[in-house]
Amino acid sequence: MKITRFLPLVVIALHLSAAGTAGMTGMTGTTGMTDEDREHLLVHFEMTGQMVAEQVRGLSPAQLEYRASPDRWSIRECVSHLAVAEPDYWRDLMKSVKAPPDMKGKKSANTDADIMWYGIDRVVHTKTGGGHEKVDTYKDLGEALAKFQALRATMIEYIKSTHDDLRAHSFGTREPIDCWQWMLEISTHSERHIQQIREIKADPNFPKN
Repeated sequence: MKITRFLPLVVIALHLSAAGTAGMTGMTGTTGMTDEDREHLLVHFEMTGQMVAEQVRGLSPAQLEYRASPDRWSIRECVSHLAVAEPDYWRDLMKSVKAPPDMKGKKSANTDADIMWYGIDRVVHTKTGGGHEKVDTYKDLGEALAKFQALRATMIEYIKSTHDDLRAHSFGTREPIDCWQWMLEISTHSERHIQQIREIKADPNFPKN
């Protein structure tokens, strides 16, 4: 699961770079997340949740279904993808957190900054798989957005209240990261698609209304 990143997300990335060295080795308090780790997740999840809604607000059916090319997703399809993918990511996270802690003495395959940069690195495009490419699951934007927002509310409440030590649990098998990083990547994954939506809207042939 090695990830190559290129560009920092200003402000949040700077904070994570300062705190990431301790975090990526699994060091945390004995009662769950540190206040700093909790705040970083909360800020990022709230930010991306709001940004998805803002980017699609007021768009016409023609704008929502516009494709820059036949092999590219529309804006509606981007949101449908998030509504399909995030429940799977959430289930995978909860499964890993319930397993015995196993990060003691291990080093994550990626730094916290790597996970952050994934959200805005649109230089490298990856092909979606695992069933998450089924972007016609939600034909209606409102339904897809409601599904996305409902799960986001659940995840944000978990971030605010959990005593789980996410740094103590690994996620993945081939090149594992810790569960705190995977939870952050759920949010940075949506940030990638926010960037994708912006690219669609910036296309010179994007409908005016």
